[in-house]
Amino acid sequence: MPAAPHECSNDTSLPTCSEESAGPLALIIIPCLLAVSTVFVVALIFYSLHRNKQREPSTTAHFANGQQSAPLTAASVSTPKVQAALKPWEIPEECVLEGLEFWQTGRRGPICKGLLRKRDGNSSAVVVKSLRDGPDQPEAKEFVEWALFHATVCKHENVVRMLYSQTNRVPMYLVLDAYTPGNLLHHLWTLRNVTKNSNAADPLLNFSERSVFLVAKQVAAGLDYLMSEHRLVHGDVAARNILIGPGLSARVSGLGVAFGGRRMDSAIRPRAVEVPLKWQAPERIMMQLSIDRSDVWSFGILLYELITLGSPPYPELEPVAVLPKLQGSYRMKRPQNCGAPLYDLMKYCWMWSFKDRPAFSAIIKLLESSLPLAATEAICAPEVIDLFEYNRKAGLLSHARVLPNMATSTDGKQSAQKV
Repeated sequence: MPAAPHECSNDTSLPTCSEESAGPLALIIIPCLLAVSTVFVVALIFYSLHRNKQREPSTTAHFANGQQSAPLTAASVSTPKVQAALKPWEIPEECVLEGLEFWQTGRRGPICKGLLRKRDGNSSAVVVKSLRDGPDQPEAKEFVEWALFHATVCKHENVVRMLYSQTNRVPMYLVLDAYTPGNLLHHLWTLRNVTKNSNAADPLLNFSERSVFLVAKQVAAGLDYLMSEHRLVHGDVAARNILIGPGLSARVSGLGVAFGGRRMDSAIRPRAVEVPLKWQAPERIMMQLSIDRSDVWSFGILLYELITLGSPPYPELEPVAVLPKLQGSYRMKRPQNCGAPLYDLMKYCWMWSFKDRPAFSAIIKLLESSLPLAATEAICAPEVIDLFEYNRKAGLLSHARVLPNMATSTDGKQSAQKV
């Protein structure tokens, strides 16, 4: 009987007795602790990664807000002199922009079309060029300068007009007068589908060689104004940058290259290479030399576009082959429907030496003197323009200025193939 307590208390039986009592509990607790700790570590890693991803954009936003605590306006990015110059152009509160629809993406932000309604109830079609969202101070400063450029330069009946601007509060935008039908090149394309003499009373539809002279004279007047009054080279003279309105009224548009040249900013100057090769004068292709007589060469290309109802120049040549051909005295042949005086003017504009080309003031006089000799019969070009083929032949496929398809089918949907 006394020996009973020693059955589990001797040296050899004590470990055996401990294993039997603690063994099952250890087998359960230890794996559970390992599993819980593993899950905890993995969860901690995922949580840290998630927090880092969330922190990156918020840090960026915080940094941006720290750099610019208030919205960027003319007051925050320009001088008092610039603010004073733009103040008369600020859009009045009684003017309302209605029916804005996205049109295309511009260099500085979205471009929309819509209506400007005034207090008296009258409304007019407008184009609204806005600054993209974001606290980018250099871009906002350039946009304010862009508005001032329009306010200073666009004061001629044959140059695109700025109606209002908004630079003292966000969003920043410019309100430009929208001509109807608008883009000259697209209008020339639509004339290819117009039945001959379908509406002889409408000069927009009854487009003749005489019409070419009338439009060309206005474009030359606008370009002459830019040079004589502001020492500005347009730099991108082409039908795509001309606006056409009622009664064949025309306005020079597309002043982005001219604005860049005026700023004389090293980051802006290379934009000259954005101009398609087939519209550039030889000295510009070879030396990046941009002068008023370079615009005269491009004006000759515009005359070709007008008389052919929007055909691409040098359709038989690749863009890189144009300069070598020009160096060999090659010039485009006289187009169909083109009289001798008009073709002579084209060749005058395409003189190899820019010193031999006429100034725009002389071109205006030549157009006036030749106007009575121009044919009045509507130009006929029944072939529709295939947009892809046009962009290819014009050298625009690999270019930032690829033209959008503006055609609309009978059901209101835009066509992807023909214009």
